Amino acid sequence: MHRTAILNSLALRSAKLPATGMPHQNIAQLLLVGNARAGVIFMLHHSQAAAVDRVEVHRFTIPTDFPESDGTLEWDRTTIVVVEVSGGGMQGIGYTYADTATATLIHDTLAPYIKGMNAMSPPAVYIAMWRRLRNLGRPGICSMAISAVDCAIWDLKARLLGVPLVALLGQVRDAAPIYGSGGFTSYSDRQLAKQLTGWVSQGIPRVKMKIGRDAKRDLERVRVARNAIGREPELYVDANGAYSRKQAIVQAEKFSEFGVRWFEEPVSSDDLEGLRLIRDRAPAIMDIAAGEYGYDIFYFRNMLRLERLTFSRPILLAAAELPAFCKLPRCARRTTFRFPAIRRRRCTPTWHVP
Repeated sequence: MHRTAILNSLALRSAKLPATGMPHQNIAQLLLVGNARAGVIFMLHHSQAAAVDRVEVHRFTIPTDFPESDGTLEWDRTTIVVVEVSGGGMQGIGYTYADTATATLIHDTLAPYIKGMNAMSPPAVYIAMWRRLRNLGRPGICSMAISAVDCAIWDLKARLLGVPLVALLGQVRDAAPIYGSGGFTSYSDRQLAKQLTGWVSQGIPRVKMKIGRDAKRDLERVRVARNAIGREPELYVDANGAYSRKQAIVQAEKFSEFGVRWFEEPVSSDDLEGLRLIRDRAPAIMDIAAGEYGYDIFYFRNMLRLERLTFSRPILLAAAELPAFCKLPRCARRTTFRFPAIRRRRCTPTWHVP
C-alpha cells in the first residue's frame, strides 16, 4: 500500500471514532515497519487516555424458586456482584456471581486503586489489580473480583471506541450452540422431566442435569431424563466432582447406555490426573469435561497438557483476564481439546464470547 493511501486510511479511521473528549486528528500514531509494504501498526497516543473516574459495585442476592443442589453442594439463593466503571463520559459494566465478600474486596481495595488509570489500556489495569492482590491469594474471591472489574474495563473501552465488545476482542463466528443447564439433584423426577422437556420444546437440542448424590439413584434419574426428552436431544450429566475415580468409570459405562454424550467433573476438577484416567477409560461417544473452577490461565495451561478433555465453559466471571480467556479456544486448537456450547440457566449469568 502506498504511504499516502495508508495516511488517508488512518484519517478515515480517526474520523469515525466516537466523541470521547480526545482530539481525533491525533487518535493514532503510524509506525511503518521496514517500508510501506512491510505493515503498519496503529497505536493510541498517550494523550488520548480516558482515565477511570468512578468505580461502583453493587451486590444482589436472588432466591431460587426451589432449593437447589448438585453432587456436592446445596443452595437456595445466588449472589451477583455488578461493577460499573466510568471514564471519558462513558460507562462499562462487568459482573460475577460470588459471595458478597467479593463486592467488599472490589469496593475497599480495587476501586480506589484503579481510579485514574487508563481505561483504554485494560491489560495494564488487569496487571495492576493482579499485583495489588498478590498477598491476598489470587484464586477464588480475588480472581472473581478481578474478573468483574476487568470485564467492565473492556466494556468501557469498547463503548469509548464505539464498537461492539465482541468485535474489539476479535469475533470468530456469528453464533454459538447452547444447552440448557439445571436438573438439580434436589428435583423430583417430575420436576426434572418438566425442566428438561421445557428446554427441548423451546428448540434447545442439548440439556444437562446434575448427578452425584447417590450412584444408583443417578442411573434412574438419567433414565427418567432420557425418556422425557426422547432419543434425539443430547443429554449431558454433571457430577461436580462427587465420584471417586473407579466409581466414575463404572458410571460412565452405564450412562452411555442412555446416550449420555458429556460427563462433566466426574471427579474433582483439581484431580487432573483422575480426569485423564477417566477420559482414557470412558466410552468413545462420551466427552469428559472440566474447567468451571479454573481461576487463572495457569490452571488451563495444565489442563491443556492433558489433551483430549473438553473445556466445560470456562467461566469468564471467575477466570481472570478477558483476552486470556478468549485465547483458550485458540490454544486448544493446538491440542485435541474441544470447546462446548454456551449454557443457558436462569440464575447464572455468563458472558457470551467467541
